[in-house]
Amino acid sequence: MGLFILRRSGVMLLTALCLTFIVFTLTNLYPNLEKLAKTQGNFRMTDEAVASWLDKNGYSQPMAIKYGQWLGVLPGWTLQGDDGISGRCIAGTVPQAQAAEAPRFCGILQGDWGQSTVLQKDVASVVSERLGNTLRLMGWVLLLMIPSALIIGVLAGMREGSVTDRSLSTVSILTTATPEYVSGVVFIAIFTSSTVGLKWFKGSATAATENPTFENFFLPVLTIALYGMGYIARMTRASMTEVMTAQYIRTARLKGVSFPKIVLKHALRNALIAPFTVIMLQFPWLLNGVVIVETLFNYKGFGWILVQAAGNNDIELLLAISVVSVFVVLVTQLISDIGYVFLNPRIRIS
Repeated sequence: MGLFILRRSGVMLLTALCLTFIVFTLTNLYPNLEKLAKTQGNFRMTDEAVASWLDKNGYSQPMAIKYGQWLGVLPGWTLQGDDGISGRCIAGTVPQAQAAEAPRFCGILQGDWGQSTVLQKDVASVVSERLGNTLRLMGWVLLLMIPSALIIGVLAGMREGSVTDRSLSTVSILTTATPEYVSGVVFIAIFTSSTVGLKWFKGSATAATENPTFENFFLPVLTIALYGMGYIARMTRASMTEVMTAQYIRTARLKGVSFPKIVLKHALRNALIAPFTVIMLQFPWLLNGVVIVETLFNYKGFGWILVQAAGNNDIELLLAISVVSVFVVLVTQLISDIGYVFLNPRIRIS
């Protein structure tokens, strides 16, 4: 197990470097840098003025060098000017003596995530704040989605072809086939509209970022949970149906073991292996896939700030969001692989 985790960690590190380099390259293409220069300077800047601004801010260096500086494995750039020395690791323009005291490396590995060019805040504080809001949303979604989906899947898979199976399978298909932006709009129209008259909830979840209540927080939770619930329920139902036809289940029935005991003690554990993978895949989806729901309900979480950063060409913030997203995806994949062994000891890692 230790060798497996070590090997997978090496693969994860290599994958993270490749993915972040691709994102870094795409966000640092010249059209994006030109737009950034004109946003920070003047939209009427000439090409020469844009090139001068990029030189002064270290954006004209080769892509590999800029990536190494952003990562923190190469020394940050410095520029000697008439007023003093400026650089990546230097705040503003300072005299040479003060610049000598500045750190040489200042990247992701050193905990320096950069400065948001639009929000004028430290990127780390912005990401941590918005990530905390989304984690709160994810927690309530998982609390509602996973138990409900497992119960529906197990009930449907216990007796294949029964009325209960067909009814619950139909509900699962309908929830999976309905996108969040459709169900969200329907919920807003029914439960928040003054025309219909059911003012049970609030259509906007802005206040939920600071003071979440059942009234302003339940609709986005329900919208996300319903979409993911059907997929997990269908996987659980398919896995449960396959396990219930296994030979050891038939043997237990012939021995006179009660049906509830067969389901809970013998079938359920083996049936959870496939749904466990799907459940673990919900974490990266919930982190980045709730962009539509957070935008629809104006909930200022991780997905909401991703849209804002992309729309405003906030390069440093986009890069930080990509790092967090890549980390979550790779870690959940590792946890999913390790969970196989604990759910079924017969699985061996070669």
